[in-house]
Amino acid sequence: MALTPGTRLGPSEIVSPLGAGGMGEVYRARDTRLARTVAIKVLPADVATDAAASARFEREARAIATLSHPHICVVHDVAHHEGTD
Repeated sequence: MALTPGTRLGPSEIVSPLGAGGMGEVYRARDTRLARTVAIKVLPADVATDAAASARFEREARAIATLSHPHICVVHDVAHHEGTD
């Protein structure tokens, strides 16, 4: 699912694509509530509907969320918004 600039996912507005791979597409976005730049990873439909792959993604997000290091991203949320994981 390619998102275009201006698309809203909850409080975030897509600014531009950053990259894509087997586990999803990553976008630069603007968190409109807190006025900050964030990265949003969107799972492709085949991953989102595969229970094992979806569970792996959530495990990875939980594991990353426990880390605190300047060279590792901070996970703020894992969500489902209007059909998009």
